[in-house]
Amino acid sequence: MEQILADFFPPTRLPYPVILARMVGAIVLSGVIGAEREYREHPAGLRTHILVALSACVFAILSIESVHMVGFADEQVQIDPLRVIEAVTAGVAFLAAGMIVFSRGEVKGLTTGAGMWLAGSVGLCVGLGYWFIAVFATVACFVVLFIIGRLEIKTDGGTKRAGRHDKDDS
Repeated sequence: MEQILADFFPPTRLPYPVILARMVGAIVLSGVIGAEREYREHPAGLRTHILVALSACVFAILSIESVHMVGFADEQVQIDPLRVIEAVTAGVAFLAAGMIVFSRGEVKGLTTGAGMWLAGSVGLCVGLGYWFIAVFATVACFVVLFIIGRLEIKTDGGTKRAGRHDKDDS
């Protein structure tokens, strides 16, 4: 029984409270991005953005831990943590591309796809411990999506973009 318990909590480079804080941070920060998408009733909203960032965060934490794992950190086996970032980037880009639709001469879902991509990067930042970058990117994303989005609607004065607001991804 002791061995099983030890397997659930192996020695880690990062303390478990730090790992937990990073995962919670990814959830909270990406929740800000996803909440704005949810507010505008887009298909990729709160849950999608949180899951993207949380998974990116977990991959980032695993990349840190795998470099220091017994058996992986010897002379014969070398791990490149940058490959994890590349894999997350490619995977999230695939999901984001699935959100983009070209219909009746209009592109829809582009902003939601970009938000998902940013949520992935926020998750990686938090997972790797770059909290300042993650928070700044989240605030910047909120400004772009919510505040600038509102300004676009007001400055269009009821023109094509404002009429498209509920359907499109402004």
